[in-house]
Amino acid sequence: MNFKKLALAAVIGATMATTAIAQEATFWRIGTGGAGGTYFPIGGLIANAISNPPGSRSCEDGGTCGVEGLVAIAVSTNASVANMNAVHSGQLDAGLAGGLAVADGFAGTGKFVGNARFKVRAIAALYPEDLHLVLAKGLELKSLTDLNGLRVGVGAAGSGTQVSVRSLLAAFGIEADESELNLGQSRDRLADEQIDAFFYGGGWPFAALIQLGSNKGFDLYSFSPEEIKIITDTVPTYVESTIPASAYETISYDVKTLASTASFVTSVDQKEELIYEITKALWSDKTKSLLQKGHAKGKQIILENALKGVTIPLHPGAERFYREQGMIK
Repeated sequence: MNFKKLALAAVIGATMATTAIAQEATFWRIGTGGAGGTYFPIGGLIANAISNPPGSRSCEDGGTCGVEGLVAIAVSTNASVANMNAVHSGQLDAGLAGGLAVADGFAGTGKFVGNARFKVRAIAALYPEDLHLVLAKGLELKSLTDLNGLRVGVGAAGSGTQVSVRSLLAAFGIEADESELNLGQSRDRLADEQIDAFFYGGGWPFAALIQLGSNKGFDLYSFSPEEIKIITDTVPTYVESTIPASAYETISYDVKTLASTASFVTSVDQKEELIYEITKALWSDKTKSLLQKGHAKGKQIILENALKGVTIPLHPGAERFYREQGMIK
């Protein structure tokens, strides 16, 4: 028996099998946000949950309950606006985006005037995103208008936070010294006393704020009922909300604020069967467990809320799934 030939045949066979597996994989890119926010970890959990790479164990055998052959990848981006643009253009396969960016993007209003993102479709509403107005420790604001003249972070360029914040600042006639900063940059600038306050919208708790609280400390601004009324009239996708005292270890009081809905979106160009299978995997019991164990906000991602706050058409694949569940007719 020629063992060298047998060994060579085994190597060739393994190589061919590996190549076949690689060829069967479908890579699917999900736009998230900055590493210090909520989109990135939540997007990573979703990517893991809906993936089932070639050669993986089946759901029944303890593997993921994802889509066969799918390898989903969470990509860090500048969040909502950037994700809407990239999904529409096909640079990303899916993305997470806030309520205002989704509504404006599809309609071609607000920051998207003349550039409607008409190819974007919804897969699901995920969780409420609370607006944080983070203040340097000891800074007291009697009203929102006290931000006049202060150094304020308004969110990263291309983020849903920035779109909303600039709308509300204009509604109150506030002229602040604005800086376009992502969450990590905002945290660092506040800690170094280079800014006085910053806005950021997303699902608490933010890892960046937990770190800031343990180092320099911070306070959160609680909006008055009158301010909330003005803001909800200005930004209709916002609703009144509360960040509980338990959200951050260093914040001992409830914070009255506003929230919009974070959505999982894709392109109408994506195949119906693929999105159907992804939607099915998203709402599996295995995914529910991964989300609940993986992030505090994951506990709020439930099937019952999947259509709440959805302001644009569903992708046909997602629509088919929800129709089968009796959630739409």
